Amino acid sequence: MPEIQKDLDAPEFAAGTVDAAEIEDSDEVLDLIEIDEKEGSLKANQDNPEAVSYSSPATNSFKASVFPVLVIDRQLMIIYANPACEKLFTGFSRLTGHYFIDVFGKFFDVADIRKIRETIIKGENGYSWKGETRIKSRDMVTVQTRVYIFPVEQDAKQPVEFEVLFDDVTEESKELLRAVFLSLLEASRLKDNDTGKHITRVGFYSRLLAKELYYSLGRQYPAIDADFIENISFLASMHDVGKIGTPDDILNKQGPLSEWEWNIMREHSKNGAFILSTYPNPMAKEIALSHHEHWDGGGYPFHIEGEKIPISARIVSIADAYDALRMVRSYKKALSHEATVARMMEAKGTHFDPVLIEVFHIIASDFNDIYEKNCD
Repeated sequence: MPEIQKDLDAPEFAAGTVDAAEIEDSDEVLDLIEIDEKEGSLKANQDNPEAVSYSSPATNSFKASVFPVLVIDRQLMIIYANPACEKLFTGFSRLTGHYFIDVFGKFFDVADIRKIRETIIKGENGYSWKGETRIKSRDMVTVQTRVYIFPVEQDAKQPVEFEVLFDDVTEESKELLRAVFLSLLEASRLKDNDTGKHITRVGFYSRLLAKELYYSLGRQYPAIDADFIENISFLASMHDVGKIGTPDDILNKQGPLSEWEWNIMREHSKNGAFILSTYPNPMAKEIALSHHEHWDGGGYPFHIEGEKIPISARIVSIADAYDALRMVRSYKKALSHEATVARMMEAKGTHFDPVLIEVFHIIASDFNDIYEKNCD
């Protein structure tokens, strides 16, 4: 399970649900899940949906399985969810007692919903189906999974119970993707040897600030969800990858840079955006391009201002500035934590988003803890 999911298992997230209210009210989808009286009624057990229970010789094996498993009946009612499934889909409403389409329908194409119905009701493909989907809620990191549906009793002529097995390939996919970009990150680390653990700390700060925004101001920032928090932790570390294209004599110059050297240095934001343009999450490009933009429009490269600056870049701007002020550089001395916080608060509403910098101020001691634990 992704690290962020452990944090999101906390009680504060228990209220987050995904249920029928979130499903698009599409006539096409509703038509697909209608079953005539001969096949049974699809009227939900509204009086007590949790009353549905499941008992079968297979239950014990499902309980012990490391694979997330649901059991559904011919009406597509979820009659059992094993512990691995409940854990994987933390943040959803209780699975048992709800219809599979109500809970998961919006994560499948309409064609897939039709196939699932035909598999279970009409016995298509020997009552078996397989496919892929991406499942998420605001409180849960996106799960990329292969889905397999087949009868619980393999030899039954007309099965009445079906196993839905989820093969979670989320981490496998992420590792393959990130391995490519980690090589770029290491290359930038070697080239800009003055930064030490700077890029690692910026990732930690950014994740911390994003989490605090989620908890304290979640309604104000709907874009900040479990995926956002997990992704910014990695992508914030990529913020200066464009320095790969900066000449060494400028990047590692002893002493202050001249105006023309600064102009060349500033190109690293555009270079980074170009390098990360192939990353599937647009947050990567946003951070690289805009983390030096200022709230009042005085930053670079495009002098955009206010909320036109992506929220991810506004977060990384604070994280990057805090760490830069704490560090010794060839052209400056390090500031203490207290002096750094004071300097940053002076830039409220000019350099930094006034709301975000106030949230930073509240948790500034945690920034200091990160710095002390991960100092060079």
